[in-house]
Amino acid sequence: MFMSNNVSDTIKYVGVNDHSIDLFEGQYHVPHGMCYNSYVIIDEKIAVMDTVDIRFGHEWLDHIYNVLDGRKPDYLIIQHMEPDHSANIENFLNVYPDVQVVGNVKTFTMMEQFFGAGFAKNRVVVKNMETLSLGSHELTFVFAPMVHWPEVMVTYDAKDKVLFSADGFGKFGALDYEEDWDDEARRYYIGIVGKYGMQVQALLKKAATLDIETIAPLHGPVLKEHLEHYIGLYDKWSSYDIEKDGILVAYTSVYGHTKQAVETLVNDLKERKCPDVKVYDLARSDMSEAVADAFSYGKVVLATTTYNADMYPFMREFIDHLTERNFQNRTVAMIENGSWAPMAAKCMTKELEGCKKLNILSPITIKSAMHEEEREAISQLADTLCMDYVETAPDAPRKNDMTALFRLGYGLYVITTNDGNRDNGCIVNTVTQVAENPNRLAVCINKNNYTDHIVSKTGKLNVNCLSEEAPFSVFERYGFKSGRSVDKFEGLSVKRSDNGLVILPQYINAIMSLHVESSVDLGTHNMYICTIEEARVVSNANTMTYTYYQNNVKPKPETEGKKGWVCTVCGYVYEGENIPDDFICPLCKHGVSDFEKIE
Repeated sequence: MFMSNNVSDTIKYVGVNDHSIDLFEGQYHVPHGMCYNSYVIIDEKIAVMDTVDIRFGHEWLDHIYNVLDGRKPDYLIIQHMEPDHSANIENFLNVYPDVQVVGNVKTFTMMEQFFGAGFAKNRVVVKNMETLSLGSHELTFVFAPMVHWPEVMVTYDAKDKVLFSADGFGKFGALDYEEDWDDEARRYYIGIVGKYGMQVQALLKKAATLDIETIAPLHGPVLKEHLEHYIGLYDKWSSYDIEKDGILVAYTSVYGHTKQAVETLVNDLKERKCPDVKVYDLARSDMSEAVADAFSYGKVVLATTTYNADMYPFMREFIDHLTERNFQNRTVAMIENGSWAPMAAKCMTKELEGCKKLNILSPITIKSAMHEEEREAISQLADTLCMDYVETAPDAPRKNDMTALFRLGYGLYVITTNDGNRDNGCIVNTVTQVAENPNRLAVCINKNNYTDHIVSKTGKLNVNCLSEEAPFSVFERYGFKSGRSVDKFEGLSVKRSDNGLVILPQYINAIMSLHVESSVDLGTHNMYICTIEEARVVSNANTMTYTYYQNNVKPKPETEGKKGWVCTVCGYVYEGENIPDDFICPLCKHGVSDFEKIE
């Protein structure tokens, strides 16, 4: 079945679904199949993006023929030489012998390894950031070595603002099976790309400089909406950051005694309102799912039996998967069982000693079966693991938790409002506690912002304290567009505070609902003096300061070789010796006071 997954009017999908496969790459269970994506860009010249698995060559060539409308392709662009994307190069050239094959030096080295010396004589060898014009479509090739092979490159189409992302942003599953993206994309990423977080981070930094509206991967659906969500997850996964609160418990048990200890711990964790507990019996579970979840949660419990003076084999396999993918930045607890010489915890600790930033807790040792002493130790372990969750469990936040005020700083916040018809959000950088008993905050908002108009009319607002986890896309969404003409919450699933206003769904560490008591006209800004109606601490992440934003979040402007002025807010470059006094940045709408001369 040919699935329509077209990118635009001139970029056609010609990929295939594979429901005959049971193990992808010989190890990953894919109960819902796989898809191998390929695209055709139709312009003055025609380019085909990658091929598909060898078993689907005829179907793929039929798809290409159907979209060409009698024309012939000019280029075959190979972004990745793994056989599920390159195996049909020879079949393609047999049908279209005059095509020029586009790749980099390493692409053609591998191509000759697969197909023989001198293969593909009509070559276009491209360099990093080199461009290829098809007419109205101009393609830029961005090298992405070790994401996840050394020859990989991605391709950016400036006309339709499409990033052809190779294996990046891929997922397991055929296109004719509907499911949420996150879980199977996470399993795909951690299993296949997870070792190369540093390289993915480098690619994300390059991508941040591009205006991307669509991501077209080699596996999984074309992504056109909520790109900040997908990019945000990739940023977390590749930086080995914690994706969600909760605890993963992975165990093996021979006669059931270790399993009994795990069940006791799980019950204790749930009683202490742990936000999520995921349990895997490693002998019976899908290993790739267990590994992916270990990278998702911030805390992992490893429980196993001593076996041949070592750990149980399935636990060793699990830990091997973690370490080879650079497992780090997690809390790890251990429960070992042994009847005469418990060794499992020592062996597990040794296997993990090369991992960075692990907080390994003191292990619990069970000798054969659990008794009261072990039950008490497990209860204490549950207390330790849940310490961070007592106040932030979904049903437990205190609505008058004034420690939320400690999250304030000279930072960046999203003010959420509602004009009676639509929610709005706006970035501000001035929120200050100015009094206590009762607590009062001062919030300064630029008069040019639609949010100022709403607050002056409604007298209510929410302050969402951004955390350091917030990506640049958050600032683009709430800071570079006007709520008069754009629904800034379109497509987002949001929660609301008691005053009915939006609470940002992610990237915040605290939220305060405010009621305006009075205002002061400061010229360009209005300062609103507000009382606090509701205050919640959402996470323990650090507050986003203006300095952190400038140094770590905002893309570095490309000023090399340019003369003029650079916007310190968004990085836009105005080229010219003098900048007009009334100039407004076309991206973030800030004035000349926020521009600095390029030295």
